Amino acid sequence: MTDIKLKDLRYLVAVAEARHFGRAAQRCFVSQPTLSAQLKKLEASLGVQLIERQPKNVALTDAGRQIVERARRIIEACDEVGALARSHRDPLAGTLRVALLPTIGPYLLPHVTRRIQCELPRLRLYLHEYQTAPMLEKLRTGELDLGILALPVELEGLEALELYSEPFVAALPERHPLARRERIHASDLAGEPLLLLEEGHCLRDQALAVCSQAGAREQQDFRATSLETLRQMVAAGAGITLLPQLATEGTYGSARGVAVVPFARPAPTRRVGAVWRKTTARRTAIDALCAVVAQRGAQTVRTRSR
Repeated sequence: MTDIKLKDLRYLVAVAEARHFGRAAQRCFVSQPTLSAQLKKLEASLGVQLIERQPKNVALTDAGRQIVERARRIIEACDEVGALARSHRDPLAGTLRVALLPTIGPYLLPHVTRRIQCELPRLRLYLHEYQTAPMLEKLRTGELDLGILALPVELEGLEALELYSEPFVAALPERHPLARRERIHASDLAGEPLLLLEEGHCLRDQALAVCSQAGAREQQDFRATSLETLRQMVAAGAGITLLPQLATEGTYGSARGVAVVPFARPAPTRRVGAVWRKTTARRTAIDALCAVVAQRGAQTVRTRSR
């Protein structure tokens, strides 16, 4: 029977993801010669070449790709064992790796961070920002414990919980005729030039679905990388856009040259939810964190919507 060490599998996965021995070694906190030597021993033990070593490139062989896929599952299972043991000792302590959409994180976190620190003082959050597709992939591979994103999403191997519903508002140049309204209808946007995020942002699809039905026309020569870019383009008079309500609060609500107008009820909304692996050992911590976010998120949205 081949004796395969878990650390060697971690080295192999690190090389597969970094495509570079030096960066993989840094990630694994070992020297490059140590990592390289261990992977050569692994290849000798298995009797098959896993890595193609070229002067300026590192690639996996076909066998290497298949073994890396299984190695990830083995590492995830071992990490789950450790997490399960820690969670039984103190389920609300330790680290939790949480990712948020770039269109959610900066606007939600100021409202929930202090409450999380008060109610879950022993839980340490490692926060990341990813778009939907990479977030779901990292959840499935065990690189993340929890994702906060817009629902619905494909849930293969995952579970989801809706946390709160967030209305959209219209962001208009301050001299726009609609900027004087207390509330508007989606149909009021007919014919307006619509500014959207680039492909890959789910908010783009949500805003497009609302505005295209109303007859707004997308600006085909412009794609923003962030909500802040959209906000600045609106201020410059390039068009209108839709923003999540929390993205118009606090310091984000004082952008010069931009008027924010809510929609008449029923306003278009997005569902903000949490997603995690079905097999996670951190369910107690996830449930506790979700409860705080759901309460504060819903409370903040209700207060601002009045």
